[in-house]
Amino acid sequence: MNTSDNFFNAIRNGNLEAATLLLDANPKFLESKDQRGSSPLLLASYYGHENIVEFLLKKGAKVDAKDGSGNTALMGVCFKGYTGIAKKLIDAGANVNQINAMGATCLIYAVTFNRQEIAQLLLERGADTSAKDAKGNTALDHAKMQGIQPLVELIQKNTGPAYGPKRATQSH
Repeated sequence: MNTSDNFFNAIRNGNLEAATLLLDANPKFLESKDQRGSSPLLLASYYGHENIVEFLLKKGAKVDAKDGSGNTALMGVCFKGYTGIAKKLIDAGANVNQINAMGATCLIYAVTFNRQEIAQLLLERGADTSAKDAKGNTALDHAKMQGIQPLVELIQKNTGPAYGPKRATQSH
């Protein structure tokens, strides 16, 4: 097992001390990927290790690094439900409207997995309610399909001319 594997295992296990020592010994690990294409930040976020997320962000980890499926750390916490980490990633500049290989956005994941607090946070930070996944469904469509009325209402309240991308339909 090489030290890169040790580094990723330390992150998976939530061992900040070991991760710190290994990263200090080899700073290139910060932008490395594990066997599934996950960055250290994405992995720490996915496993809910907020202290390691903070450490990696302070070290300069790329907040929007993608895994093999085009998912970012913020996407991972949107389906896992780690609101505190979501706030840290957004504050560090994470793109709330990033799209993965399936066309899904952070908001679509938050709604699909019924993460109401994260959906609210994403909407407050400018999540595009008009974005559609590869099947043509918006976050609102997902909320309706699952019958999650609080999310339906939340998205409807945050949808309209003041929200989403600017429309290029105005004539000059």
